[in-house]
Amino acid sequence: MKIIKSVEEFEQTIETGKVLVDFFATWCGPCRMLTPVLEELSEEVNDVAIIKVDVDELPELARRYAIMSIPTIFYFVDGQIVNKTVGFQDKQSLKKIIK
Repeated sequence: MKIIKSVEEFEQTIETGKVLVDFFATWCGPCRMLTPVLEELSEEVNDVAIIKVDVDELPELARRYAIMSIPTIFYFVDGQIVNKTVGFQDKQSLKKIIK
């Protein structure tokens, strides 16, 4: 799992392959609850990159994807949004998103 530091890094990461993106904030309780779930998932799933985007650090991405509540999770395949969910998700729900 990787925290994205720039818009360019984000765009390069989602461009190809399967990517689960967690839009979060450090002050968000449900976001903090989601982090260990994503860490577990990242150990179990090898063909999906899991990244985190801090909406306070990269507000331009939050605006681009109309993030109104956090955590918001997007699933990209080759740069295209395949799925979106808002709020805390358990590991089984996240696995369904990426299958």
